[in-house]
Amino acid sequence: MSIFASHWTAAFAVAAAACWFDVRTRRIPNWLTFSAAALGLVVATFADGGPGTASSAGGLVVGMALFFPLFLLRGLGAGDVKLMGALGAWLGVSVMFGVALYTSLAGGVLALVLIVRHGYATQAARNLSLLLTHWRVVGIEPVDTLTLETSAGPKLPYALPIATGLALTFWLW
Repeated sequence: MSIFASHWTAAFAVAAAACWFDVRTRRIPNWLTFSAAALGLVVATFADGGPGTASSAGGLVVGMALFFPLFLLRGLGAGDVKLMGALGAWLGVSVMFGVALYTSLAGGVLALVLIVRHGYATQAARNLSLLLTHWRVVGIEPVDTLTLETSAGPKLPYALPIATGLALTFWLW
């Protein structure tokens, strides 16, 4: 198996495990994300030396940085951010931009499916209006009634869109 294939295989294995935990427990364990990130860094270092380490470390940082603002707004869990970082450690910087893009698109589509399935469209539109109005008036900050922890709406285990974004990136990249 080539280095390229082994890195993607590892990323898919990590994403699959994260999906399993997120769907079942609504959490992605630290032992999974931290060990996956550390192993990605080690493998990249052994495979490509300094440039591999730099690409892996950059991927880890970029993967986390792209979704960290959503965590700060309390719309995404820390496990999702750490999962993106772990995938970045395996795949490197440039691939993570594609993963983030396709994850965001998949997240939007899956959220719409969840909204329709639960008959939540009217309330979702109200929430979006409230959120945008709050941000326009007060500034971009969390809205206490619309955070991941406090919202009464249906919840999307975000490891699913992340895994979908990973698969789309692999397929289309």
